[in-house]
Amino acid sequence: MADWLLPLDRSTIGRAKSAVPLRHQGLSADVLDAIEATYQAWGIDARFRVADVPGLGNIHQRLRAMGYAPDQPTQVLVGSVSALLALPVDAAATVDTNPSARWAAVYTAPGFDAVDGAHRVQALSRSPHTVYAAVHRDGHALAAGTASLSQGWASIHGMRTVPTARGQGLACQILQGLAGVAAQRGLERVFLQVEEKNTAALALYARAGFKAVWRYHYWRKL
Repeated sequence: MADWLLPLDRSTIGRAKSAVPLRHQGLSADVLDAIEATYQAWGIDARFRVADVPGLGNIHQRLRAMGYAPDQPTQVLVGSVSALLALPVDAAATVDTNPSARWAAVYTAPGFDAVDGAHRVQALSRSPHTVYAAVHRDGHALAAGTASLSQGWASIHGMRTVPTARGQGLACQILQGLAGVAAQRGLERVFLQVEEKNTAALALYARAGFKAVWRYHYWRKL
């Protein structure tokens, strides 16, 4: 739909089934009813992923009038490949151009929702221009992540560490491993998204040199 991207996925992943505007200003709110109807026609509850910026104030107002409310505030962070390469780590992660069974096992490990994890593996595995990082010990993957390398950016997704291995610096190893491949491909800019309630991740990314550039909410019907 003009000026909007409408993912129509029935998975548990919010980004994969939320309408998102393609710019942060100059949009008409009149299209929101048609977007809602499109999701309803597909049997999916309509939701919107909208930045908290003044240029989208009319979108916020119309969504409220339609019975939607903002939830799940999420920060968009920008950093540099150079800063990630400088992270102090014991060893870099293993990075592959294709998803492996051991990489995928991190997302469905004990302590995670197995259905949600399977959906994330499926979504990440079909992403174009993507590399897959994992940290292994004794034949098992303990941490995983991916980077999509295109349009001059490395976008990091799917950062996970199994609960029993947290606090050991494995996420930094994943970040550095992904940054190494990004550097080989001539990229310097990197971004990721993280929910505000994930304070541990926000602290980690701040130490890695990331800065918040904007925030968005998921708008769901009350």
